[in-house]
Amino acid sequence: MLELNFGWPIKGRVLKSFSPSRNKGIDIAGKKGQSVKASEAGKVVYGGQGLIGFGKLLIIKHNDDYLSAYANNSRLLVKEGQNVQKGQLIAEVGDVGIKRTSLHFEIRKNGKPVNPLKLFPKK
Repeated sequence: MLELNFGWPIKGRVLKSFSPSRNKGIDIAGKKGQSVKASEAGKVVYGGQGLIGFGKLLIIKHNDDYLSAYANNSRLLVKEGQNVQKGQLIAEVGDVGIKRTSLHFEIRKNGKPVNPLKLFPKK
């Protein structure tokens, strides 16, 4: 199995840290319309607005164990079933309420949330 090397989906400071009980990912500060990049190569398995509270959401499956989720987007640039490369532009950041603009980002291993900061390279 190839080793995954997750990268930052956007540049920005972490507004909200990972907490298994309260925040199953991290929120990264961004500007409306800022480009979101695929954290790692994979296949888009979901793109839409079907989950309440996530805005326009993308989910990318990287292998049998890992997937990543990108929420609160203003625009999705890829479609379900599409293969994406690490670093490829996949979406644009949107608003979260009226106070801030950020990307909610999650990584799941075997369906369980893991802290993305432990898998990212140091900034």
